Amino acid sequence: MRLAQWRPFDCDFDFPSTLDRLSRDLSIDLFEQDHALAAKMTVPGVDPEEIEVSLDGDMLTISGVRAEEADIDGKEYYSKEIRRGSFYRAIRLPKAVDIERATAQYREGMLTVALPIVEEEVRAGVRVPVQNVVE
Repeated sequence: MRLAQWRPFDCDFDFPSTLDRLSRDLSIDLFEQDHALAAKMTVPGVDPEEIEVSLDGDMLTISGVRAEEADIDGKEYYSKEIRRGSFYRAIRLPKAVDIERATAQYREGMLTVALPIVEEEVRAGVRVPVQNVVE
């Protein structure tokens, strides 16, 4: 009996570049400007009605669906890299935001979520008195 060496990544699937492409496909730029956080994500070809943006605590979640292209008889693909179907991305926000004033805009394939920063209440040190309890 002859044993073959197992090589799970020795195939036509270009593992590193495929993972890199998928991660870029769901990339988010998160930055602070004018006392607000802004999150930008490219979602070309997506109907804005199919995009859901939600905030839960310090988590921003963006999900949606890229419409499938109808199959056309006679097509022979040599490469098919455009990602279709559902997408989901969650990112933890570095600062507290006012979820009631958050806005999202879709323009020319770019989704921009604006999140006004909330000033966290700074509490000064408080002295807690110690009571002497006599039994």
